[in-house]
Amino acid sequence: MANRVAQEAFNHLIGDLRATHGENLVSVVLYGSAAAGDFVQLQSDYNVLIALNRITPEDLRMAQAPMREWQRLGHPLPVYFTFAELRDAADVFPIEFHQMERSRVVLFGRDPFDALRISDVNLRHQTEYELRSKLLQLRRLYIPASVSARKLQDLMSDSLSSFATLFAPVLLLHGAPSPVLKQDIVRETARLLGLDGAMFERIFELREAGDAGALNEVEANQLFAIYLAQVERVIEAVDRLTVKSDGNV
Repeated sequence: MANRVAQEAFNHLIGDLRATHGENLVSVVLYGSAAAGDFVQLQSDYNVLIALNRITPEDLRMAQAPMREWQRLGHPLPVYFTFAELRDAADVFPIEFHQMERSRVVLFGRDPFDALRISDVNLRHQTEYELRSKLLQLRRLYIPASVSARKLQDLMSDSLSSFATLFAPVLLLHGAPSPVLKQDIVRETARLLGLDGAMFERIFELREAGDAGALNEVEANQLFAIYLAQVERVIEAVDRLTVKSDGNV
């Protein structure tokens, strides 16, 4: 999960939160890449969810001191939910909650995702919405990036990381178990939907190689064209899915 220095930071955070919120503190949960084992030093964040019994402006003001220290260490502000809100919000945050459910470590208190039910109807809707939104963004960003092989290579590497996160619910909607690591998620999605898996592997390799694996302008634009077509095929597959209200596809 995390190295010794990070564990000490978590311990300090939990101590500060317990001193601040007392019995109002229900859970502290680490989620995302650090919990999944997909953490990249200096690139990934320690994402934390804090659940309280109640949340008032006073409760949030009291959190200033521990949050200031947490941010000083370079970490993003945690998200605050009441324990009841986590259950009630499952219909509007199905992707985010699935991600947290799959990649989480309970650092303190009760597991808020232990009995959470997430509707596949809501999951399919949000998955298609997020995929289409990122596709539109990818097309827009391609316009300025297309003049530079380096910029285009960076665009593919950065965007694939975001798409990989959304491929996880695509697998779940097709009844396939989703791996934890992003590269494994992409591989399984390519296998399931019959996509060009070699193209995705090439983009992951470019991300790891940096300048050593640089493409020329023609190669970068050719790879992008294949990449864009494969992303569109994933969206088409989600669009064709019919999910019943009981969650069955």
